[in-house]
Amino acid sequence: MIVVTAASGQLGRHVLDGLRAKGVEFVAGVRDTAVDLGVETRELDYDRPSTIEKALDGADQVLFISGNEPGRRVPQHTAVVDAAKKAGVRHIVYTSAPHADSTPLVLAPEHRATEEAILASGLPYTFLRNGWYHENYLDKITTAAETGEIVGATGDGRIASAARRDFADAAVTVLTEPGHENKVYELTGDVAWTFAEFADEVAKVAGRPVTYRDLTVEELQQYLVSLGTPPEVAGFVAAIDGDIAAGLLGHTPGDLRTLIGRPTTPVSETIRETLRA
Repeated sequence: MIVVTAASGQLGRHVLDGLRAKGVEFVAGVRDTAVDLGVETRELDYDRPSTIEKALDGADQVLFISGNEPGRRVPQHTAVVDAAKKAGVRHIVYTSAPHADSTPLVLAPEHRATEEAILASGLPYTFLRNGWYHENYLDKITTAAETGEIVGATGDGRIASAARRDFADAAVTVLTEPGHENKVYELTGDVAWTFAEFADEVAKVAGRPVTYRDLTVEELQQYLVSLGTPPEVAGFVAAIDGDIAAGLLGHTPGDLRTLIGRPTTPVSETIRETLRA
């Protein structure tokens, strides 16, 4: 049996769809069991270790989708690893970050710590080092179409993003096909793009000029604060743009394409779907 953690999230729901199509036995671990996912659910709250232990009882494999609360992930994730070991899980699949063991990427330390905890547990593992989702920029797409401008601090840095569905399909492959234990996959889109190119794609669909205005990281942080963004959030967002400018999200190793057996979804497709919805 497969247990999918954080199954009611956007990535988790795509994974559930994929597992359902495969006809395998699985349950959805969710914080709120009142949510209707059309499958068996078990309460699984990263902040309540007792629920994790109960949810993983009888699990052969766990798709461990990382938490979405930066700064709290290490204790939350450690609780999942401890529960998986206690349950005798034979394979834990973790959604990590690009080059988590070596990158200076601002969001990597908690993922690095989680990978280290999994390795120390002795459990067979697969690390799915998920790159950027196209969907991270849905608001930028709609705002750009409305205002004709995208503001950032990425310079000429490239982003090898892909659609959430692509990453979910990779997870389903790893969970349902043999030979993926104790492997690390760097999952990115086939094509890495700049925000200037992104602006051009939005312009094509929106039918109006769209330009990219590049700032320094410090200027972007100040700009975001001026829009009402909390300073700590603005600093985090600006730091990510700085990481993009440094080339930390532009790698295209091809692991995602190999796992899903098809080209990854181009960002232009997500732009079209967003603006024509």
